[in-house]
Amino acid sequence: MQGKGHGPRLAKGPRRKGRWLLFTVRDQVENGQGGPVAAAAALSLDLALREEPSRVVAWKRRIASRFERLDLARDLGADIGSLHWFRGLGTMLGLGVAALSFWPDLTAVEAATMRDADSGVRDEYRSQMIMPLGLGGDSGRRMGATALVRPLAGVPERPTLRLTATLAQGDSFGRMLQRAGVGAGDAARASELIAGAVPLGQIAPGTRVDITLGARGADGAARPLAKLDFRAGFDLELGLERHGDALVLEKRPIAVSVAPLRIQGTVGAGLYRAARAAGAPVKAIQDYLRTLGGHVSLAGDVAPTDRFDMIVAYKRSAAGEGQVGDLLYAGLDRGGRPAVELMRWGKSGRFYEASGLGAAQRTVEVTTGGVRMASPVNGRMTSGYGLRRHPILGYARMHAGIDFGAAWGSPIFATADGVVSYAGRHGGHGNYVRLDHGGGLGTGYGHMSRIAVAPGAHVRAGQVIGYVGSTGLSTGPHLHYEVYRGGRTVNPLSMPMGGFTTTTTVAVSRIDSKELSAFKARLAELRAVRPGA
Repeated sequence: MQGKGHGPRLAKGPRRKGRWLLFTVRDQVENGQGGPVAAAAALSLDLALREEPSRVVAWKRRIASRFERLDLARDLGADIGSLHWFRGLGTMLGLGVAALSFWPDLTAVEAATMRDADSGVRDEYRSQMIMPLGLGGDSGRRMGATALVRPLAGVPERPTLRLTATLAQGDSFGRMLQRAGVGAGDAARASELIAGAVPLGQIAPGTRVDITLGARGADGAARPLAKLDFRAGFDLELGLERHGDALVLEKRPIAVSVAPLRIQGTVGAGLYRAARAAGAPVKAIQDYLRTLGGHVSLAGDVAPTDRFDMIVAYKRSAAGEGQVGDLLYAGLDRGGRPAVELMRWGKSGRFYEASGLGAAQRTVEVTTGGVRMASPVNGRMTSGYGLRRHPILGYARMHAGIDFGAAWGSPIFATADGVVSYAGRHGGHGNYVRLDHGGGLGTGYGHMSRIAVAPGAHVRAGQVIGYVGSTGLSTGPHLHYEVYRGGRTVNPLSMPMGGFTTTTTVAVSRIDSKELSAFKARLAELRAVRPGA
């Protein structure tokens, strides 16, 4: 048939029959019937039907072509003032007016009219609401008392009362029990029994005590102590229990396994941080650095590729807690250079080399106005006294001390006997300690990572007062060291009285030959400990 303006096309009836015939022929081809002739017929019918566009498709195409020619959303940044530009402006204004026409009405919404509520209505509202927990959380109505309800003459107390008390810092065991409700007599007797098992001063602050109080013997009297349990130490639990009128102490030892703990790792960017990352406790690292610092320079003799090795005493209780003890072994593998191996030996707890010699202790001493001072840290001087350009502030200012480059966490020593006059945060000095040595002389130590002394403490020359850090105005770990004379800073390297004189002293001791075999056996035992075991 002939379609108007579209060439030959099938009528609606023949077209539907052609589709039915196409499906029939396709089924025969898929089932292997009809052969090549049926396949060719199916392809011809399929092409004939596809080439015949429907009337709806043609109508859609005409509408789409008209809308493509109609450009309503013009770019208002181009062809300003043209007819197309004004058409786009009209479109934008029309859309804006349409959006504003749907703007919500802001008139007030009428609600139920207010009415006066008397006390009865308010009580009804209150009975139907859920009160906050702070006000009891009550809800619903309450039944009024009837003639069957009689008031109680007294409320019976609980026969036993269980509670937990905590021993505070600076508190006594007896006062803690009395605050918990234990009578003065029972508190004194309990303290006496516990002191016979463990000194009360050794009970750590923060210890939790489980207390059970019995029934009162009379109105107004204190409840008697029926039972008491607490952890008195790492390997001991204590308990008190009343038998008749007497309190009986019970000791319950806790099984503890003692085995050394070995921690190894690579120094990397810093020995202190690497040891902390490996899981070493802070106290063990401080002991390790202090011990190693007496044998090698932590600033110049330790390379990033070196490997540290420390063994500490370690206790583990049957309850699962762990407790770190003293440092037993300090080692440093320095690649091709001689390794460092130090082991604690003897009652004095001194460290000796693997050969049995005591660790060589090199101390640099200076004389400042008649007062002999030791080097504050094992490190080299990196900045002197005087005017310099500040590395952070960017302008020249007075540098009132000398700087020593040292590894993070290296121990800082008091250069002479004195009293701690200041210990804490001090502006650009960061963590800062100042010592008064008498005679108008004083020393200051800045940029510490941690302070190890308290104000008012008396320190001796060579005592650790802190650890190297980078607090305050600092670009890296180092020690800022100052010397005061009459309250004013002076150049530590050019004192007017005597100046500084450096000397090197080496103290070496040797293990007795009778103990050398036992020393070697203990060293071999520690070397056999597996890391982390």
